[in-house]
Amino acid sequence: MKRLGTLDASWLAVESEDTPMHVGNLQIFALPEDAPETFLRDMVERMKSCTEVAPPWCSKLAFSGFLGRLVAPAWKVDKDIDLDYHVRHSALPRPGGERELGILVSRLHSNPLDFARPLWECHVIEGLENNRFALYTKMHHSMIDGISGVRLMQRVLTTDPAKRDMPPPWTVKPQRRRGSKTDKEASIPAAFSQAMDALKLQADMAPRLWDAMGRLVQSARHPEDGLTAPFTGPLSILNHRVTGQRRLATQHYQLDRLKELARVSGGSLNDIVLYLCGTALRRFLLEQNSLPDSPLTAGIPVNIRPADDQGTGTQISFMIASLATNEADPLSRLQHIKSSSRRAKEHLQKLPRKALNQYTMLLMSPYILQLMSGMGGRMRPVFNVTISNVPGPERTLYYEGARLEAMYPVSLIAHGGALNITCLSYSGSLNFGFTGCRDTLPSMQKLAVYTGEALDELESLILPPKPKAAVRKKAAGTH
Repeated sequence: MKRLGTLDASWLAVESEDTPMHVGNLQIFALPEDAPETFLRDMVERMKSCTEVAPPWCSKLAFSGFLGRLVAPAWKVDKDIDLDYHVRHSALPRPGGERELGILVSRLHSNPLDFARPLWECHVIEGLENNRFALYTKMHHSMIDGISGVRLMQRVLTTDPAKRDMPPPWTVKPQRRRGSKTDKEASIPAAFSQAMDALKLQADMAPRLWDAMGRLVQSARHPEDGLTAPFTGPLSILNHRVTGQRRLATQHYQLDRLKELARVSGGSLNDIVLYLCGTALRRFLLEQNSLPDSPLTAGIPVNIRPADDQGTGTQISFMIASLATNEADPLSRLQHIKSSSRRAKEHLQKLPRKALNQYTMLLMSPYILQLMSGMGGRMRPVFNVTISNVPGPERTLYYEGARLEAMYPVSLIAHGGALNITCLSYSGSLNFGFTGCRDTLPSMQKLAVYTGEALDELESLILPPKPKAAVRKKAAGTH
């Protein structure tokens, strides 16, 4: 058995009927031009025939009951996996558009995983218009984070459109980080040495960790410092209790558009993403007469996984930044966001990489405690909304000759945080996935449209005018 780390175990501890803690990935493929009518049926049958299931796909909880998940969570290998259960084949009702796909994926994402089985499902969805199909995969957050999930799914795909008889996702295990030891290489002396090194690290890092937390406390008392602290965001309609029903909205833009805005404004790509989200949220809340006087804050996951590490589990830290939703002027809003995110990065970069896991647990412990105690959505939130940007494949990819057109993240939400916005880059585009609570945030799909209009507005404000014939049209899809 393999014990779970503290952060991974926390995702199991806060699992409930209203807050399932799984994350998903929606991939849209164009069928090969010469695909027969039975292409997808044959593909699913071929996928299910691959019964060699690799980690983490073969891992299930050793103790699936609530107390086991809470007290002694560990993974064990399931040697009798029912692929007919884990792999589903569905079809969209006509006309099979983006709306019908969004409705189906929203429903699938609302259903919790079966804790008596390995915590994943894979859905092949046919009937998407323009000769396309979709692949929706979900896995529990205790097994995987956004970065490792993208890397794991990417390893299944190829840049060769002629390649056939490709393995399904569950047969491909993550690559080990270079220099990491296998279980067989581990020894009792080595384990003892690692334990002593860990104790020394804790002693060395403690002063720096407490200094970092002290700076956050100080910034809460002195906002002029520019560092956004936990619990400084207002209570908004985003931060109430949630139910188990989810809704998905998607949007995608060419990366070149966003990078040009970042270059001209002197900011980063992440600054532009935060600006689009903050501007869309300001408009959304204004329309409902529920815009708080103080700015909303964003909890931003930061990848701390080494570039050569394709392992599973959660390896993220967090920073918090202002979305400047109280600023009516767009350019002033962008400037405040740039300043806040820069200050948050500086704060995080002062910590050594080895201390980031401990810092993350200190920073996120109030959030986890809110959820475990039942106080989530009943008190001031740690931050108002989660916004993350995950780097994905840069080249066009294929599976069985089917070209991957787009991939969208489908994330998790919890009490006190009814909205999650995750972006994923792929082949020159940035794909936005808006995951929200169907009941807490009615008409949430408008946010996807509003980000597009915020992008058009910002281009008109800071870029030189273009000839009418060269104006780009935005691409949008909401569900």
